Amino acid sequence: MTLIAFELSGEHSVIPCAEVIGALEAEEIDFLIYRQFDRLLIIETYKSNIPLMDVLTRRLSMTWHILQVLGICDAAAPDIIKMVESVEIDHDRSLTYRIRTKKIKRKNQISSEDLERGIGKVFYDNGYKADLKNPDVEYRAVLSGGECIFGKILGSIDRSAFEHRNPSNKPFFYPGVVMPRLARAMVNIARTKRGGIVMDPYCGTGGILVEAGLIGAVTLGCDIQKKIIMGGQMNLDYYSVDYSILLQDAGNMALRDVCVDCIVTDPPYGRSAIIWARSLDHLMRYSLKEIYRVLRPGGRAVVVSECHLEDLAVEVGFHVDKVFIQRVHRSLTRRITVLDKVL
Repeated sequence: MTLIAFELSGEHSVIPCAEVIGALEAEEIDFLIYRQFDRLLIIETYKSNIPLMDVLTRRLSMTWHILQVLGICDAAAPDIIKMVESVEIDHDRSLTYRIRTKKIKRKNQISSEDLERGIGKVFYDNGYKADLKNPDVEYRAVLSGGECIFGKILGSIDRSAFEHRNPSNKPFFYPGVVMPRLARAMVNIARTKRGGIVMDPYCGTGGILVEAGLIGAVTLGCDIQKKIIMGGQMNLDYYSVDYSILLQDAGNMALRDVCVDCIVTDPPYGRSAIIWARSLDHLMRYSLKEIYRVLRPGGRAVVVSECHLEDLAVEVGFHVDKVFIQRVHRSLTRRITVLDKVL
């Protein structure tokens, strides 16, 4: 067994951790949660699963780095140096290295530069050569919650790629949509599998489907507005994902029962959008029934709203797994509800 640490972003207190767990489950990686720190999740898994961390690097959006943990100790400089001296450094001496430190919320008074020099001296004394610009192997010491986690980087997430896919950078733009990093996190929380069928019954401009398609899912979208459907097709074509889009009512979908693996959606709940329903309550009541109907047993739906959906979801048969609260700005707070269709 080996320990793997996920250095999480701080853009939400719990969503980044939930995203990692969903992605691990989607990739069918056997793991146990070993420990959790502020912005750090450490799992225990088989060493044979390490190559799959490269897959997770391409999936995750709210993680900075994935580390193979080599040691954990108190966040005091002498203890950290002693711990590093005791770990097994197993990369070839012909490969160069770099040491970087990260202090979560900068609470620790240790000098990052001094700590990097101290750890680097241990490596140098063991015959390793440093390269601060383009190293072959990079190590990180992450200080969080009074402890230090030292490890080798297995992968780093290219977060800038999500910025390049911001709504305003896409061929078709429409305001008020979920940003790409959150869309990808929701896709992962839904335990989307590569090759699995992901549906968004309120697909709009296709932002959620783009993120699902880029990790290898087959995507299916629905919307009731023809103009928006055409714009969504432009975006999906631009990113070359596998998709189908239907012009139809989310509350009365022309799909057979239990035909999709998971559903991720951001309905136009409480926004200045055209709502083809008697009321928003009517819209969500009937669309949740349809979501339950087309979702396969064991599948998961992740639904964004501005209001409580739990009672309606339970009424149609769902088990409410989690509800995440995300404050967007003063007048908008999102509720991200995770619903399971139990076997």
